[in-house]
Amino acid sequence: MPNGTHVPVLLQEAVAALEVKPTGVYVDATFGRGGHASAILSRLGPGGRLVAVDRDPDAAHAADALAARDPRFAFRRAWFSELPDVLAALAHAQVDGVLFDLGTSSPQIDDAARGFSFRFYGPLDMRMDPSRGESAAAFLARASVRELTEVIRDYGEERFAQSIARAVAAARAREPVVRTGQLRQIVGEAVGARTRGDWSQDPATRTFQALRIFVNRELSEVALALPAVVPFLRAGGRLAVISFHSLEDRIVKRFIARAGKPFAGDPAAARLAIRSDALPGAPLAAVGRAIKPSAAEVERNPRARSAVLRVAERTAHPLPVDWPKGYQ
Repeated sequence: MPNGTHVPVLLQEAVAALEVKPTGVYVDATFGRGGHASAILSRLGPGGRLVAVDRDPDAAHAADALAARDPRFAFRRAWFSELPDVLAALAHAQVDGVLFDLGTSSPQIDDAARGFSFRFYGPLDMRMDPSRGESAAAFLARASVRELTEVIRDYGEERFAQSIARAVAAARAREPVVRTGQLRQIVGEAVGARTRGDWSQDPATRTFQALRIFVNRELSEVALALPAVVPFLRAGGRLAVISFHSLEDRIVKRFIARAGKPFAGDPAAARLAIRSDALPGAPLAAVGRAIKPSAAEVERNPRARSAVLRVAERTAHPLPVDWPKGYQ
C-alpha cells in the first residue's frame, strides 16, 4: 500500500450494516479520505443526505472537494463529541444511521510532519487536530514520571511503562524530546533486550500508541459520542462502529451491552419487584456478532488485521429519563 493512500477497512461490511435507504440521512463520523462516505453516497438517491465530520485539516480539504461536487453531502470539521451540535445546526433531528471508524488514517500515519509514527523522523506532534490541544512533545516536556507511567501503561498496555517513563525524564533533562526518532531510541534503550513475547513488534509501538490516544483524547471522545448520537437515531436506525484495538473495542462492546438492557443492566434495578413486561424497553439492540476482516482483506491491507465492527439498532422504546447516565 503506497504511503499516503488510505484504504477503508471493512468497507462493504460497514455500509451493509447501515442498511442504507435511498432517501435516508446518514452520518460518517470519521470522513478520513472519504472511502466509506463515497460508498454510502453511491447507495443514496437524490433525496438522501450524508453528513460527515472529521477533526483533521487534511480530511477537511478532501471533504470540501466532495461537498462542492455533491449537494447531498455536507461536511463539518468537528470532534466526535461535537456531533450533536453539528446535527442540530444542520437541522437533522433524526438520522437513519451513524458510522464511526475509530483510530488513525494511513495518510496521518505516513506523513512524517504529523509525528504519528516512529517509522519516519519528524516532530512529535500526534494531534489529529493540530489547531487544538497539547502535542505529544509538550506533554513529554511537562509530565511527571508518574503521569508518563500511567499514560504509557493505561493507553499502551505497556508492561515496561515505568522504565520508559524514567528514561524519558532522564533524556529530557539533557535535551528536549521533540522528535520521533529521539523517542524511539529512548524507548528502545529502556526496554533493551528484555523479552516482549512479540519480536515482530518494535519496542516503541505501545508507547507511541499510548501518547497518540492520550493527546487526542480518543477513548473519552468515543465514550462521550456513542450515547450522544443515540437520541438522533430514528427507530430502526443503525449504529456501526469499527475499532482497532482492545481499549476502543471494550468501550463500544460495553456501551452496546448496557444500552441493550433496561436500566443499563443495573443489577440493583433488576432485583426490583417489577414484572419483566413492565420494565421499560432497551433503547438499542445488538445486531449479530462482532465482524472482523476476512483473510483476503488483511492480505491486501495489513492495517485491517486488528479491526472489529460492532453494530446496534435503535429500538422504538423511548430513552430513559436519565440518559446518558449509566451508559457511558
